[in-house]
Amino acid sequence: MSTPEAPSQPAGTWRIGRFAGVDLLARPSLLLMGVVLVVLFAPRYEDQTQMNPYLVAAVFVVALYASILLHEIAHVLAARGFGMHVPSVTLHLLGGETAIEGESRTPWQELATAIVGPIVSLAIGIAGSQAASTMGPGVLHDVVWSIGWVNILVAVFNMLPGLPLDGGRVFKAIVWQLTGHEETGTRVAAWIGRAAAVALIAVTLIRADFTDNGWTFDVIISAVVAWFLWEGAGHALAHAKRTTRLNRLSVRTLVEPGVAPEGAPRLPVDIGGSVLVRAMAARPAETYAVIERDGSVVGVLHSARVDEAWQSGR
Repeated sequence: MSTPEAPSQPAGTWRIGRFAGVDLLARPSLLLMGVVLVVLFAPRYEDQTQMNPYLVAAVFVVALYASILLHEIAHVLAARGFGMHVPSVTLHLLGGETAIEGESRTPWQELATAIVGPIVSLAIGIAGSQAASTMGPGVLHDVVWSIGWVNILVAVFNMLPGLPLDGGRVFKAIVWQLTGHEETGTRVAAWIGRAAAVALIAVTLIRADFTDNGWTFDVIISAVVAWFLWEGAGHALAHAKRTTRLNRLSVRTLVEPGVAPEGAPRLPVDIGGSVLVRAMAARPAETYAVIERDGSVVGVLHSARVDEAWQSGR
């Protein structure tokens, strides 16, 4: 997921390290999920090791989180390869999130940046499964096999075609390429994400065995995942609206007759959208002189009018 102008350390996170200048952060929910996973997996190892099964389960969880971190680092490397700035990676309850400043400039960049994470998870999963197949029965076999199986599951889940999942970004890129409109791809993938959230809750309730004491846990986990999908899709829809308003900004439609103050920064009349916003941010001023390509002044642009157009969406 891309979070433009994200702070290097959002509130409520712990810094656990740095990688190539990128802050590695964790939310408290990561610790909560770690405890849940240890409790769930420890009974599996009780009859297979003389060690404390909870310690073995903790080793499994740490290895799992390391593989999730590799998934996110793949996003970092791809984004940087396209010249984007990545301030942080945050691990949380349901995985991780790579904060990317700036947007993909083409559908290909969006697709490539998104798909590398699931590819890495799938590669770890296959490697874990293959390594486990060469081992004899025992706790090491079960830990390695579990890491492989969970990473394959993570890869498959992440490739579902709905935002905020990586598969949603891939699907967004495909729609963007077919329609020529990034906003259309975002909206379609976001609504698929919301539909997936509703479907997850519905399927869980239909399949739940209410005579089994474990049904409550299944429903809670499904509700948390569905909430994650719904909220993430909502953020994507809100971002699409902001992007639409941004793309409507145009110097040519906002220029006014007049003479700019002496020394006022100059702006080309034929720019707009994010290019205009970046140009204004680079040279902040209340009034700009608007020029044609030949250098002739055609009028003035007031920053207040740009702000008004941005807020109103006109």
